[in-house]
Amino acid sequence: VQIRGRPTENQSGTSFDRSSPTWAALSRIAGLCNRAVFLADQANIPILKRDVAGDASEAALLKCIELCCGSVSGMREKYPKIAEIPFNSTNKYQLSIHKNTTPGESKHLLVMKGAPERILDRCSTIVIQGKEQPLDDEMKDAFQNAYVELGGLGERVLGFCQFHLPDDQFPQGFAFDTDEVNFPTENLCFIGLMAMIDPPRAAVPDAVGKCRCAGIKV
Repeated sequence: VQIRGRPTENQSGTSFDRSSPTWAALSRIAGLCNRAVFLADQANIPILKRDVAGDASEAALLKCIELCCGSVSGMREKYPKIAEIPFNSTNKYQLSIHKNTTPGESKHLLVMKGAPERILDRCSTIVIQGKEQPLDDEMKDAFQNAYVELGGLGERVLGFCQFHLPDDQFPQGFAFDTDEVNFPTENLCFIGLMAMIDPPRAAVPDAVGKCRCAGIKV
């Protein structure tokens, strides 16, 4: 799925199956493992034009999921956050653990997003057509080539993964410790990539032309 940073300018839509189990998992991670929130009193403003508190990437994800899946705040109420490791430049990932009441799933859901290479390295399985299966080297190479290609186009690429924490090891009320980590951060399940780009605004060509006329290399 490709999210345009300023979708009101130069839109280029990408079609996908919103009923896909893989998309459902990807959108859930993008909504939950995300600190961005819409500012108050914007219910009557189109989603893509709403102001957001949060960094640009998380704001883009928030708007995308709100537009495609409905209320992200409602999603977060359904899956309350009970532990979090914020993004940092060392780990290059963000992780959160949520209560999960989805029938047939474990009581706790771990979700993670971050630099694609860091996410892939922490995964041993992948969801394909809604089914979890081993993540082999050929698949990893394919995803690595994909994010390198997207990165070469100037897009920011993020990887997403999850893990259903076993109920027998992590029962309801378990005390998750994000300092002395007492839960898995490896052998997770890879879900997919999302790429973001902020296309040049309409005034950019004129500005570039003026720079060149002034003898500035651009």
